[in-house]
Amino acid sequence: MLKRENILIEALPYIREFYDSIMVIKMGGHAIIDPSIMDRIVQDIVLLKFVGIHPVIVHGGGPEITEKMERMGKKPEFISGLRVTDDETLEIARMVLVGNVNSKIVSLISRHGGKGVGLSGSDGRLIVARKIAPQRVNVGGIEKEVDLGWVGETEVINPELLLILAGKGYIPVISPIATDDKGNDLNVNADTVAGDIAAALRAKKMISLTDVPGILRNPEDRNTRISKIAYNEIEKLISDNIISGGMVPKVKSSAAAIARGAGQVHIIDGSTPHSLLLELFTDEGIGTMIYKKE
Repeated sequence: MLKRENILIEALPYIREFYDSIMVIKMGGHAIIDPSIMDRIVQDIVLLKFVGIHPVIVHGGGPEITEKMERMGKKPEFISGLRVTDDETLEIARMVLVGNVNSKIVSLISRHGGKGVGLSGSDGRLIVARKIAPQRVNVGGIEKEVDLGWVGETEVINPELLLILAGKGYIPVISPIATDDKGNDLNVNADTVAGDIAAALRAKKMISLTDVPGILRNPEDRNTRISKIAYNEIEKLISDNIISGGMVPKVKSSAAAIARGAGQVHIIDGSTPHSLLLELFTDEGIGTMIYKKE
């Protein structure tokens, strides 16, 4: 067991390296649905602010949206990890993401002494998106096109508002509801939004808090975690089916963020107590780091 002073000394070079840098933190999974886990994570994020890092939070809310849909008698449907979103599903997503999850995170930031500001992608034209084209899927051996409904993909990120808020000591909290040029709301995958914002801000790091300890060579065995991987090796893991389902948009957005100017991406288990601090401020880390080969 490390003595407390040794833990602080081990953290010092990392605090020095990360001082005055932007980090995008994507909150998802149990970090959203378990109040005690959310509280711990927000506490860690406020600590990051007070040691001179500028955190920007992007959150999902998939499990809560699914639960609300099922309570209303709607069956969730996913294609390539993306939720099919009709008018009613969009209304539920907006209610959960903007009205519930976002305001909870902002309140917790305040409780721990920070200053949170809740935003959706529509505020300040932060995320301008377009509707995703119909997807080709294989159903019973037959290929057909499926319209995902009000599901968007990012066209432009306008990060000025985030830079102003972060520079003035605030922690922006972003829900992934965007707007297209015609004023339609679109549900955008939160992992994709986090990657797009990390790239636009040229963030030092993006940290994705999930329910798994990172990228696993065997999804059934948590001990097969890959601790480091270059971003250009991701596609092979997808084609080999090592990465599948909901992890696909997560790692694709991570690779895209690095290719477009973000530093490193970390995928970690948000349910591990103080996982954020352990990943950032200790030599070993606890998740998967995706990086760019020099």
